[in-house]
Amino acid sequence: MSIPVSYASGPSAKPLLGMSIPEFFDGIVHQYGEREAVVSLHQSQRLTYQQLAERVDTLARAFIAAGFEKGDRVGIWAPNNVEWLTTQYATAKAGIILVTINPAYRVHELAYVLEQSGCRGLVLQNQFKTSDYEAMVCELCPDLASCAAGNLESDKFTNLSAVISMTASHVPGIYSWNDFLPLAEAVSAEDLALRQASLDMDEAINIQYTSGTTGFPKGATLSHHNILNNGYFVASTMNFTEQDRLVVPVPLYHCFGMVMGNLGCLTHGACAIYPSEGFEPEAVLKAVQQEKATALYGVPTMFIAELALPDFSKYDLATLRTGIMAGAPCPVETMKQVNDLMHMTEVEIAYGMTETSPVSFQTRVDSPLDKRVSTVGSVHPHVEVKIIDAETGRICPVGEMGELCTRGYSVMLGYWENAEATASAIDRNGWMHTGDTAIMDADGYVNIVGRIKDMIVRGGENVYPREIEEYLMTNDAIEAVQVTGVPDPKFGEAIIAWVSLKEGEELSEEGVKVFCKNKIAHYKVPRYVRFGDDFPMTVTGKVQKYKMREISVKELGLQEQHTA
Repeated sequence: MSIPVSYASGPSAKPLLGMSIPEFFDGIVHQYGEREAVVSLHQSQRLTYQQLAERVDTLARAFIAAGFEKGDRVGIWAPNNVEWLTTQYATAKAGIILVTINPAYRVHELAYVLEQSGCRGLVLQNQFKTSDYEAMVCELCPDLASCAAGNLESDKFTNLSAVISMTASHVPGIYSWNDFLPLAEAVSAEDLALRQASLDMDEAINIQYTSGTTGFPKGATLSHHNILNNGYFVASTMNFTEQDRLVVPVPLYHCFGMVMGNLGCLTHGACAIYPSEGFEPEAVLKAVQQEKATALYGVPTMFIAELALPDFSKYDLATLRTGIMAGAPCPVETMKQVNDLMHMTEVEIAYGMTETSPVSFQTRVDSPLDKRVSTVGSVHPHVEVKIIDAETGRICPVGEMGELCTRGYSVMLGYWENAEATASAIDRNGWMHTGDTAIMDADGYVNIVGRIKDMIVRGGENVYPREIEEYLMTNDAIEAVQVTGVPDPKFGEAIIAWVSLKEGEELSEEGVKVFCKNKIAHYKVPRYVRFGDDFPMTVTGKVQKYKMREISVKELGLQEQHTA
């Protein structure tokens, strides 16, 4: 049946889960206690659900013993590891709001998050790549060098009292992991059960700061109900069971890792596999082969990097069945390669945003091939979506472009301590305005055209970068491409394509333009072409187009055009 207007709601024979994360966690442990819950290859650790539960309960009791109350905030600043997962569930059990901090943050960004969220505690790994987390937190809080662990008093961060290392620390004011855990002895299992019983599924349990593709980060505040259900329905749509084994190379600090990955596995008794601390394409393929993984997650740039490995063909990926590509628009050619070369015949595209827990759309296993490679799928169970004319607010007819809005259980509680930003994002009828432009077809499938703010206006013509990117990706020499606008005195904006070539391939700026000529509208042909693979990205693999623009303007010696 055709849809006259761009509105859809997600039917489901499966009801929403009406409980807190810890309550559901305990049920899964009871049901699947002897099954593997997590494998961390870089740590050489394997835990069953029962073993994980023991660690989670100990850490939760330690938090309570250290004085953490329900509703307190605890930051976590670390790459992917077992301690991250343990902290995720332990804070939930203790009713503590987990503030997930981007591993790529530096001192000023950390300071902003700690202060804005009012963190009382911070769990960190001492070091990751070039980031010395311990040194940075000591720079912000010099008193850590002299105070006792758990007794920090900072003039700037007035709530922050405890910093906890996931390993060992020689800083007097920082707890070593093995010194913090024994605090649990002062809190009984009954005390923990009482704290857990006081939890409400609609209470905040997670604050995630938006990734910064548009600049200033805001703390999306998510409830038990938000993220438990989204993890459940993402995995359910992939037909997950307790037999599935999911490789998670995406960062846990982000919804993709901690909700779609960790909670997706938890809600089905499946196993989460961490191949490395941060994304390494070789480690991902080794993990799939060694652990006989059935599913793999990633943003398109990750799959592109895996497929580009010179020894890609040596890995046995035959056990793969499904997975998700999300976080950015997926080039059609990449999708086809993942289907054919990685055996992921049931791979699905998902679309969403942190503020919606995150997924609102997902393709299905039985979606027609053309829908699976050209759309983000149809609406998620129990979610409403509509596409509106941004000027009038009216719902667009099917096939007409407009702003995508979502409503339902998945919409965040709001931005932490930021009522103004919350009011501008969620309207009085409960609709979350995504800022993305989209088109819905007659079958309810949606195509994301781009960010409203990414749209290029060239001489009065609206140009959507993704259309140009999709076309350029059909060139056999091109491995990846990103398109943005730069200022132009005549047309207002001109188009620049950042192009990364496949190894051994050559292509000139003129060659790119010739490839486009007479194939796409003349006003869409890039004025400038920049070659290289140094796309500015967030840690989750999203390209930061505002940074691309800044870099391009500087390199080309352009001047921003200001209009009245």
